[in-house]
Amino acid sequence: MKNVSLVSLGCPKNLVDAEVMLGHLPADRFTIVTNEADADIIIVNTCAFIQDAREESIETILEVADFKQTGRCKLLVVSGCMPQRYQQELAVELPEVDLFMGTADAPRIVELLDRCLTGSGRDHQISLPDYLYDERTPRVTSSPFYSAYVKIADGCANHCSYCVIPSIRGTLRSRSISSVVAEVERLVSEGVREINLIAQDVTAFGAERESGPQLPALLRELVRIDNLDWLRLLYAYPDGVTDELLDLIAGEAKICNYLDLPIQHIDDQVLGAMNRRVDEAGIRSLLERIRSRIPDMTLRTSLIVGFPGETDQQFRKLQAFVEEGHFERLGVFRYSREEGTSAALLPGQVADRVKQARYQRLMKAQARVSFRKNRQLVGRIEPVLIEGYSEETDLLLKGRCVRQAPDVDGQVYITAGQAEVGQIVPLKITDSSEYDLIGEIVEE
Repeated sequence: MKNVSLVSLGCPKNLVDAEVMLGHLPADRFTIVTNEADADIIIVNTCAFIQDAREESIETILEVADFKQTGRCKLLVVSGCMPQRYQQELAVELPEVDLFMGTADAPRIVELLDRCLTGSGRDHQISLPDYLYDERTPRVTSSPFYSAYVKIADGCANHCSYCVIPSIRGTLRSRSISSVVAEVERLVSEGVREINLIAQDVTAFGAERESGPQLPALLRELVRIDNLDWLRLLYAYPDGVTDELLDLIAGEAKICNYLDLPIQHIDDQVLGAMNRRVDEAGIRSLLERIRSRIPDMTLRTSLIVGFPGETDQQFRKLQAFVEEGHFERLGVFRYSREEGTSAALLPGQVADRVKQARYQRLMKAQARVSFRKNRQLVGRIEPVLIEGYSEETDLLLKGRCVRQAPDVDGQVYITAGQAEVGQIVPLKITDSSEYDLIGEIVEE
């Protein structure tokens, strides 16, 4: 028996990959442990989307490598996006690592570990990024028992000029509707109440097939599953948000009034250089359509500051757009110059100090918007999914309402009332901060 510990970095899509990897380890040979000091094998599942993610991955690898001297670790494995992109360079720079695995190597993990134990692990050539799990794939779910991510597609065909995803993940590959439905049915039968659908672009689900995009058809099947309470859509590209999809969200109680809608910028010249397919007029029109059909929709977006050629005037336009208050949630990335992307060759690369200053200005602007929008919720009664006790004190329960996606949004802190973890209960919002809500459970 070998003890295996896995550290997964990056996005929920990476987490699902890690869970699939662990699922392929037979229980009669491997035991999964959470403490790296107790592990014979440590796996670091890496992210390589931007420079900050790569630096975090390298730091984590070097930290856990110490357990080869101070713990019982005999094998250090690095998997995921970084080896997929930089296998040769990493093999030179990280001699501590015994095995590199790419994004498509999860089904071969036992074979590769056995080769590594016999001394030939580093000779492994990483596979092409063409793997996609299905409902029959073994998977060890690491999320709380009441919530799960389900990856409905992998890869991307959007080819934004700043993005390395197509080279790391390959082109778009969608699961079948029946495969996704079968997995969700199984998860719900095991007690999951919230399903978060993920992909590089969920609105592109099925677009590579002759039938074209099939997200509405998938949702119509999923909402028929008994005991599924919340169905959330993450990473919905603007040009894929159709009136059909909006009407479906508005009409189906199980589909959360929540969309993660990455727009990246608002200036047409910057959007064109990014190779984005929706301009300012299209973004504004979409936001109007969303609010007119679903006034109570919670919107999250992501923006990039410091893209090559972004002028002070273009940034001020972006900041003014943020201050208009279109989004309840907002994340900001500082542009990362990625080798192999067309944006890396553009003139007018922006200095890091300018990127950082613009990042801080946008985050402060959005904090004011978020606080104002949260204050408008005070006095309302919202369904809240109970997640346990607060990290600050075991006197306060915490949870999330429909407006809050796991891992990226705020929380609801509960000052009165009791409920079990995994329950969804009505809660009256009594106070708020920039990102969190405070409330009391309403006795039914």
